[in-house]
Amino acid sequence: MIEKINSSKDVKNLNLKEKEELAKEIRKYIIEVVSENGGHLASNLGVVELTLALHSVFDVGKDKIVWDVGHQSYVHKILTGRKEKLKTLRKLDGIAGFPKTNESKADCFNTGHSSTSISAALGMARARDVKNEKYSSIAVIGDGALTGGMALEALNDAGFSKTKITVILNDNEMSISKNVGGMNLLLSRLRTRKMYTKSSISAKKIINKIPIIGKPTVRIIQRVKRSIKQLIIPTMFFEDIGYTYLGPVDGHNIEQLENILNLSKRVEGPVLVHVLTKKGKGYKPAEENPDKFHATSPFNIKDGTPKTKKKEDYSKIFGKKLIELAKNNKKIVAITASMKDGTGLTEFQKKFPERFFDIGIAEQHAITMAAGMAKEGIIPVVPIYSSFYQRAYDQVIHDVAMQNLPVVMCVDRAGCVGTDGETHQGLLDLAFFRLVPNLIIVAPKDFKEFENMLEYAVECNKPIIIRYPRGGESEYKFKLNSKIEEGKSEVLRKGKDITIIAIGKMVSRAMQVADELKKDNIDAEVINARFLKPLDNETIKDSILKTKNIVTIEDGTIINGLATSIKELIVQENVLVKNIKCFAYPDQFIKHGSVDELEKIYKLDVDNIVKTIKSIKLDNKKEENNE
Repeated sequence: MIEKINSSKDVKNLNLKEKEELAKEIRKYIIEVVSENGGHLASNLGVVELTLALHSVFDVGKDKIVWDVGHQSYVHKILTGRKEKLKTLRKLDGIAGFPKTNESKADCFNTGHSSTSISAALGMARARDVKNEKYSSIAVIGDGALTGGMALEALNDAGFSKTKITVILNDNEMSISKNVGGMNLLLSRLRTRKMYTKSSISAKKIINKIPIIGKPTVRIIQRVKRSIKQLIIPTMFFEDIGYTYLGPVDGHNIEQLENILNLSKRVEGPVLVHVLTKKGKGYKPAEENPDKFHATSPFNIKDGTPKTKKKEDYSKIFGKKLIELAKNNKKIVAITASMKDGTGLTEFQKKFPERFFDIGIAEQHAITMAAGMAKEGIIPVVPIYSSFYQRAYDQVIHDVAMQNLPVVMCVDRAGCVGTDGETHQGLLDLAFFRLVPNLIIVAPKDFKEFENMLEYAVECNKPIIIRYPRGGESEYKFKLNSKIEEGKSEVLRKGKDITIIAIGKMVSRAMQVADELKKDNIDAEVINARFLKPLDNETIKDSILKTKNIVTIEDGTIINGLATSIKELIVQENVLVKNIKCFAYPDQFIKHGSVDELEKIYKLDVDNIVKTIKSIKLDNKKEENNE
């Protein structure tokens, strides 16, 4: 069946049995691709039937479907002419793991972060109404993403506005309890029958026309109906804020899904369709471990085991060290925005359940709650991915830094993360945090320095940012790991020809570059900046005065990070230099590809850095000869 599908229109021509067969084939295909490329597996397996139903009922291309986060869009890509391209998923110059408008007209909005879909779909619906056009606007959002404040803001606005919009709530946690599930399913069956909807509307019209008692009678009936529902159905929240609630419906029953989606098209105003799905559906390892297979590296299909053995990484080191620190300091607590496993806090929760707080996908709330705890003498440690810290920037400024509260903000997945692409690259954190007064910003060169920085952070009694990369430390082994002192860098290698200043994971790159330069008798001094803020002006200035040639290397954007800090130092101190060359990512959003591939493209690998430095030195020698 899958070979016959080249566009969304092909799905509409299939009968129910053919669609069910197609669903099986799509699952098999996605498992094959993700087992080779890595990617988001469990969420995609869970929405196969839902996606087929959406493509059967709606006119994809004309109608707008916004996939919240977008990690469940692989099925949608297969059905919209990208079946063969899926084999290039997340590879350099291949298709992205998230919706991209430059890939297909069927991708109406780029997504990658949680809780944005309802806002985007509502914006499109309002644009449609302003332009007097005709199309459906649909947001597909998971129950986890619905905890995000932005999603609730959009729900509130859409419900009040009465704009025609459909919100598909993809509930894959089976959060509705069994004792009320039967009643919900009964109402779902009733509501999906055209006769029920028609008779309900007709009855309301007839009673309304009765003189004097008509309208009051309708209001009384509605109040009684609503009161009964409130007793047995917790989903009245949606109806109370302005939605027609439909469901719950079995998210793996294509016929039921098509019925309820067709009904949603006939209802005026905002509609919420509650769909129950199972993450990892159809692949036993993913069904049993949906968290593990939410985002996975390449794996063996037979048993789901990873193809490459996992090494120690920064997230694991963080979790272990935090447990060690928390044993000796009862004020330490950990806060996660629904990323317990990803940030290394699984064991911390088991050891200290009373000091662990998972607040859902709500980074803004996480930071301000941490500020409240810090105000009362607690030491909150908040690990959040770099690209998700963007969502809590105002709270870092207003609630933490402005009050100078000692919150330890751990920025995981900082720098280039690779195959998840532009929405997940952590390249901006050094730049935007550096603008904030009162913040200390540090980045470790290896695991040992990371542990030392965590020890320093929980004791320094100031707001602090610790940023560290995805994955493990470099193979380069450092001989020196001096004590962490505020605003103090670390001179790892003395030299007279050129000063190389690096921070975080790029410090090992700097040492490798220095080793290569030594082969050509270029004597490099290497400084591990450690602190972006406050910068060690004295040590760095002394080195620049000695060599007069400067190179900076960082795993972030060229704007307002380490490079900018050094240039400002040179100007402010009126230091005369011969050459300065800064290696960082350009002022643009970086596409997906492996970290190694992207570093070569943007000339951040050892070979390119060495080549550039050698050309600088050769130019200097020519100038000296001319003199």
